[in-house]
Amino acid sequence: MSDLQETLVFPQLNKPAPDFSANTTHGPKTLADYKGKWLVLFSHPADFTPVCTTEFIAFAKAYPQFQKLNTELLGLSIDSVHSHVAWVRTIKEKFGVEINFPIIDDLSMRIAQSYGMIQPGASNTSAVRATFIIDDKGILRAMVYYPMSNGRSIPEFLRLVEALQTSDKHAVATPEGWKPGDKVIVPPPATVAGAEARMKEGYECTDWFFCKKSL
Repeated sequence: MSDLQETLVFPQLNKPAPDFSANTTHGPKTLADYKGKWLVLFSHPADFTPVCTTEFIAFAKAYPQFQKLNTELLGLSIDSVHSHVAWVRTIKEKFGVEINFPIIDDLSMRIAQSYGMIQPGASNTSAVRATFIIDDKGILRAMVYYPMSNGRSIPEFLRLVEALQTSDKHAVATPEGWKPGDKVIVPPPATVAGAEARMKEGYECTDWFFCKKSL
C-alpha cells in the first residue's frame, strides 16, 4: 500500500466537515468564515482544462441563485493561486464570464486529502470532481463524486441544497427529482399505533408508509 493510500481520510455525512485554512484567489479563507451560511465546496482536477472550465462557467452563472439560498461557493484544485488567477482571467477574457467566488490553492494536497478528493484509482496527484455540501452549522450534509472525464450538473446541486434546506425547515423528506412547489414526503410512523392513525391524518397516502403533503 502506498503512503498516499495509508493517509487517505474520508469525511462522514452528518458529522462536522473537516476544518481547513487556505490561501485562495480572494485571500485567506477558513471553514469558520462560512459559519451561518451553507457552503458548496468542490474540487476540480486542474486549471486550464476544458471540462473544468465548463463547470466553473456554470457555477459562476448559478452563483446568484446559490446566494439566494444563503449558500456560498468555494473551488479547489491542486494548483497554485497564481495558476488560479491566470485561469480566472482567461475565462473572463475568452468566455466573458467572471468567477466571483474563491478558489483554494492546495499544492500540498492537505485539504484534498482531508476531504477524500484524492482517489488513487483515478490519480495520485489530482483531485477528482468531488462536491461537498456543508450546512450553516459546519455539518457535512452531502457529497458527490464524479470521474475526471465527465462534468457535473450544476442545477442538481442547486436543487439538492434547496431540498436539504426544505427538509430541515419542515421535518420532511423529498422524493426523487423534487423541486420547490412539489409535494414532500411525510416521514413514516415508527409504531403500529402510528401506522393505524396515519391513514386518517389527512395526508395524501398510498399506504401507511408512503404519504405526501403540500407545503
